[in-house]
This record gives sequence, C-alpha cells and structure tokens, in this order.
Amino acid sequence: MTTTERPRGYLPDWRTRAPALTLEQTRIAITTPQRRPNQPHRRTEVEDAFDFWAAAGSAANVAMQLGWPEVGYGVMESRVESGALMKHPWKRLRTTEQYLAVAILGTDEERAAYREAINTAHRHVRSTESSPVKYNAFNRELQMWVAACLYIGFEDTHQLLHGTMDANQAETFYASATPLATTLQVTEDMWPATGAEFDQYWLIACERISYDETQKLFINDLINLKMITPLLGLPLRGLLRFLTIGSLPPMFREQLDLQWRPIDQRRYDNLFLFVGFVNRFLPRPLRFGGFYVILGDLRRRIRTGKDLI
Repeated sequence: MTTTERPRGYLPDWRTRAPALTLEQTRIAITTPQRRPNQPHRRTEVEDAFDFWAAAGSAANVAMQLGWPEVGYGVMESRVESGALMKHPWKRLRTTEQYLAVAILGTDEERAAYREAINTAHRHVRSTESSPVKYNAFNRELQMWVAACLYIGFEDTHQLLHGTMDANQAETFYASATPLATTLQVTEDMWPATGAEFDQYWLIACERISYDETQKLFINDLINLKMITPLLGLPLRGLLRFLTIGSLPPMFREQLDLQWRPIDQRRYDNLFLFVGFVNRFLPRPLRFGGFYVILGDLRRRIRTGKDLI
C-alpha cells in the first residue's frame, strides 16, 4: 500500500464519474414493509432514528468506517490512549454516542464546544514514518467518509424498524442528517445536497474500500468483543456477531471474509420484523431516553467546565 498522499484529494471526481459499484453491493437489503404515511411512529427525521436498537449495527458501522485504510490505521495507531477503542471501549462508545446526540439534537454553541474538544484529540491522530498509509484526522474527506457511514447506519436502522421510506420521506430524512458531517470540518458545500447525490458519492467512495490482514484482525477482535471482559462479553458475543455481519453490506462482508448464508438473512429479517412490531408499543422516552441522557451529561460537563471527551 503506497504511503504517498493523493495531491488532489481522495475522490476529486465523485460528482462526475460513473460508479463501478451498485447499491445492491454497497447497501443492506431492507425487507420491512413500508407503512402508510398516516401510521403512528412514521416520522422521517434523523432524530427519530435515535432508537436504542440503533446500537445493533454500531460495530458494523465501525467496520465500514475502517474500510478506508487511512481511517482504519488512524484508529488502530491512535496515540490518544484515553480514547483507544480496544483499551477504553465504554468511553469510546460514550464519546461517539455523544457526538451523534449533539450533532442532531444540540445547539450551535454545544456543537462548537464539542468540535473543539474533538479537535484537541484529533491533533494527535496523524501518521508516522512507519505507518503503512499517510493520514491526518483533520482531513475533511476522511471525516466525510466517516459521516457517510454514520448516515447509512441511521437510515438502515430506521427502515429496518419502521419500514422502507418513499422518495419524499427519504429526502426529508436525508436533509435532516447534514449535521452528522458539518459538526466537524466537513463544509456544507462538500456534503451531497440531495439523497441522489449522496448515493453517487457513496458508490464512488466504496470503491476505495480495502482491508489488509491487520485491519481484518482488528475488526474481528471488535466483533468478538475482545476488548470486554469474558464474563460480560461471552453471553453477548454470538448476538453481536450475528447483528454485525447482518448489518454489513455484501461487499463489506466479502472483503472481510465473513460468511452470511440465506438462512442467516431470513433470521435477520424476521428479527427486525419482530423488533419493529414490538417497538410500536414502547413509549418514546424508553426507546430514545439514552441519547437524551447522554446529551444531558454533555450539557452538565459544559456547564461545570469538565472535559467533554
């Protein structure tokens, strides 16, 4: 793998070049039936995807993000020990969930405060002479790829639980998600303006997916909960692995050498049909409360002058 940075960016022509991949290769299949527009719980803003079941695909989303080698090695080689995924998984989960909460639910002032806190950590995330690839956490295109993966995760989970969206619903949902990218260094003119433009970006960006053996080992350790004590990790390991592989699009599974049989897909689909049905009867505070607790903790930290991450 070359250590030479691309002088004109990673994807200088994504708006004009025809993609070599298809959405069937780069997105998971959603079989949950579309609900009628007047049905309850059929809201289509990204904050309505802040369901506790959104965590079901979180490991898959990390695996997708690490598919760009620069992001992968930035995470694996990070010298910010306090935020290392494999050493401090719960803290890393809190900061990630807090970022999502402040990006979508926070005020401009709260986003600015969190941006500065993340910038402080990102200043230490850059490649060294021994790194297989060159990277810098402040690179806007790398941040845009991570934001795109986060958006995919929210849209997939929302449709798994609530049914596929029609064109108007999908566009409303997409438009509400822009702060997932712009809360950091990604500018509004960089972020695709419409859902169709996002699909174009996504297909071109997925052409850069590449996992070497080091990345694969790291992701397998993540899926197998190697960073959690065996007492807690053992009973969760099988379920997490199943949910993670099922939440990965086909081309990601193939490149990671993860097996997924038709019977696994049927079980995955049936699981979310059941969960989606039960979810209709759960009170909103129960399903969404975790993100509001996390946002409340951030506001307390800002008020008392404590470290945000």
